[in-house]
Amino acid sequence: MADPAPPTALYAADCVKPDGRPLTLYGLAPVRVRGAIPSPSPEPVDARPALRWHPLRGEWVMYAAHRMGRTFLPPPEYNPLAPTTDPQHPTELPQGDYDIAVFENRFPSLTLTAPEPPAGPAGTRAGVGACEVVVFSQSAQGRLCDLRDEQVTLLLSVWADRTARLAATGQIQSVLAFENRGVEVGVTLHHPHGQIYAYDHIPPVQARMLAQTGAYRAQHGRPWLADFVADERQSGERLVRDDGLALSVVPPFARYSYETWVLPARPVGLLSDLSGAERASLARVLKDALLRLDGLFGVRMPYLLTVHQAPLDGPHPEFPLHIELYPYLRAPGRMKYLAGTEQGAGEFANDKLPEVAAAELRAVSPSAGEGL
Repeated sequence: MADPAPPTALYAADCVKPDGRPLTLYGLAPVRVRGAIPSPSPEPVDARPALRWHPLRGEWVMYAAHRMGRTFLPPPEYNPLAPTTDPQHPTELPQGDYDIAVFENRFPSLTLTAPEPPAGPAGTRAGVGACEVVVFSQSAQGRLCDLRDEQVTLLLSVWADRTARLAATGQIQSVLAFENRGVEVGVTLHHPHGQIYAYDHIPPVQARMLAQTGAYRAQHGRPWLADFVADERQSGERLVRDDGLALSVVPPFARYSYETWVLPARPVGLLSDLSGAERASLARVLKDALLRLDGLFGVRMPYLLTVHQAPLDGPHPEFPLHIELYPYLRAPGRMKYLAGTEQGAGEFANDKLPEVAAAELRAVSPSAGEGL
């Protein structure tokens, strides 16, 4: 059947910063740059990240000493993610007509050109990968959920494009787009933005998802996500919004009190696998979920947003593309801290049943989250 809605138009302009880092500007209309491409410093980035193997946990740990000097809660008059207004004090972005900007992080935990580290403990190697910053808007005051529907759809297209570009390097096996929001989560820049980490290996969370969903498909002959969506729709207890081609739920196994998943109704592994209509539906549901979380307690909910896509060595038809939102408030003014059982054993303790949390979120009008 023909796609009932074309993908959101994506215009892109590739640039190079004075320090050699790439910058891509994306727009819903043709991109236009006014003035020079800036950089906070003209000096090339000298990053030497390394990885060390954790033999008991079976995972890599990243070491990047150069990150100690990264920008930390700068005053409003110096916002490195805002377009440059004074050439004598350049930021990361130029003046111009565009909606979203992506550039290589000045303080990366991983780089595609990471040199071999000096001799160290067994299991030490170069920190090969990529770290990018995704600036959601030229406005410093807004939130992801303040973007128009078509701008959120554009963001999904940008995440898909970055995944494809990183895959094309031949060095990347897994791409994670995410947003940390709120000082409670460790945010050091308030300008609405997210990040992309690209790994030359499959990280533990994605590896375990792949193994679990692979086993499910082998046993049942169909993707796990297909049955999950059908079951949640039939129950209705944990649904927050059903937009037809996409939906949001508080999963029955939620680890955070108001954890919310945003999913396509059709099982796919990558954002690039979605049709234009599916991408637009997913964007609407994502914006709705974020507004409800902010409206829940009448404050900007601190959260972590993670976009889970299939590893790039696929295809992996068993892997479920989905977005996970981890809200860090479990009640007004009360944080969810990861403590003994979460950190020591890897098993979460949740104070609220998912069915109750979903009912509370359904009762929140998305308009309650506007203007916060």
